[in-house]
Amino acid sequence: MSAPSLMAKAPLVVIDLQTGMFDGRHEPPIHDAPAIAERARAVIDWARRGGRKVAFVRHDGPEGDPLAPGEPGWPVWPALGQADDEPTFAKSVRDAFSNPAFGDWVAGQGDGGVVILGAQSDFCVAATVRGAIARGLGVTVVSDAHSTLDSASESAERIIARHNDEFAEAGVNLVTTKVLVGG
Repeated sequence: MSAPSLMAKAPLVVIDLQTGMFDGRHEPPIHDAPAIAERARAVIDWARRGGRKVAFVRHDGPEGDPLAPGEPGWPVWPALGQADDEPTFAKSVRDAFSNPAFGDWVAGQGDGGVVILGAQSDFCVAATVRGAIARGLGVTVVSDAHSTLDSASESAERIIARHNDEFAEAGVNLVTTKVLVGG
């Protein structure tokens, strides 16, 4: 589907695009990290231009984890340019809707849908997509603006493609950055 099929004011949800996903200090950066950051920034700018709300979801890992609160990998990746009025919702499990404040924020946007991008495709992105569907929300995933790491048995590229197929089978609207932002 193309960008015009999106709900008019569905908010953009940026999942777990934290410093630790890009800096390579504790594990490799997510697949295609520079391009993911560039596409995420383009979608964030698109959302702002269109008057859509933007929220960031941040994974709070346990003590000692690279994504634990206060660790260098924990903050939202600064290159995304999060605005002061754009909320950050913490979570400690995969589904962002596990944080009731996040679910209330999405419901408060009044559109009945969300646009999702972020990391990791096979963990927090997939769980949040399922959480949104379970709540009856219309879901759009920016198909080229979510990423992950290679697993022991599958490349990140394959994991991303497989999840895009699974999202489509679940009724998710998939759209590329280029189609969405009109570039």
